Amino acid sequence: MKQYKAGRYISTESVFMNKSVAYRYFLPSHINREFKLENTKIIPILEEAVRLLGELNAYGSLIPDINFFIQMHIASEAVSSSKIEGTKTNMDDIFLKKEDIAPEKRNDWQEVKNYISALNQAIKDLKELPVSERLIKQTHKILLSGVRGKHKKPGEIRNSQNWIGGASINSAHFIPPHHSHLPNLISDWEKFWHNKAINVPVLIKIAVGHYQFETIHPFLDGNGRVGRLLITLQLIERGFLQHPVLYISNFFETHRQQYYESLDRVRQTNDLEQWILFFLDGVINTSKQAKKTFKDILKLREILEGKILTLGRRSKAGKQLLIYLFSQPIINVKTASRVLGVRYASANKLIQQFAHLNILKEKTGFSRNRLFVMSDYLGLFKS
Repeated sequence: MKQYKAGRYISTESVFMNKSVAYRYFLPSHINREFKLENTKIIPILEEAVRLLGELNAYGSLIPDINFFIQMHIASEAVSSSKIEGTKTNMDDIFLKKEDIAPEKRNDWQEVKNYISALNQAIKDLKELPVSERLIKQTHKILLSGVRGKHKKPGEIRNSQNWIGGASINSAHFIPPHHSHLPNLISDWEKFWHNKAINVPVLIKIAVGHYQFETIHPFLDGNGRVGRLLITLQLIERGFLQHPVLYISNFFETHRQQYYESLDRVRQTNDLEQWILFFLDGVINTSKQAKKTFKDILKLREILEGKILTLGRRSKAGKQLLIYLFSQPIINVKTASRVLGVRYASANKLIQQFAHLNILKEKTGFSRNRLFVMSDYLGLFKS
């Protein structure tokens, strides 16, 4: 890797706002090649990351009703990934209905909801379609539909110059490659990921591929979110995870400045190894946290099921409601009535009993249109 050259700057001139502007864009080197790990520090860290991912995958596979918990992991990943881009929706908001969101927050809320929809659909599509340009474009289209980026060609590779940071290209922090290079660069990225003839460990491939994708910046908007979403898809496609339970965007969001600086450092100094170390540290950190969250969920579930047993003849409906709350931890009586298939009065009675047992807490303070939250469970994903 010490021989690795990230790319080169190319001077050009284009017309922006009816004015000819001279600028330099960065053209990354192709990555479909061998990468020899010369930094011996990487090997034990890579082994630790693979081991912890395996533990997390096995742990998740053993949990009963795992699919009810998956949506919380996806929501956590969506919230964190969107926060990196400046979106201000939190875990409490994402489980509310649109009409319960303040008008000034609805755009941010919708962007996170789109991320959840995009990831869910992409995971389904993986059964028929490999990680590829086609899958990436389909995912991007869902991500940007009906939100602030809807006019920036959702689902289409850009055919104009973009830039990162700065009010104009003149003050840009970074200028990705000219769009004329994109077909070649995207093809190289795709070939690298699927190239079984080169001896590159999967996690190293994902790390290198993430750096390259963020450098190519193939869309006019949404590149960061798509790039982070791809990490989950690649782990699932290669069998490292059966379910999307690694919310690595939380690590990137917590260490946002270091995340950006590490990507920049590759372009500026060719130091790809420091980015790989940062990425693997994120996998290790997030795997440990996700496993701890699963353990905490199981403990909490045992406690809550114990409380529900005190409900007597309502305990069966109580268990049914509890399972639903593990995927949708904020609820109103009307929704509970629909989920349980009972009358409003019966659902209201059960909700009140859940509140009395401190399973649910009323969060609006209203006498009507009340919302109840399973705050102890939600808190496990906010810590």
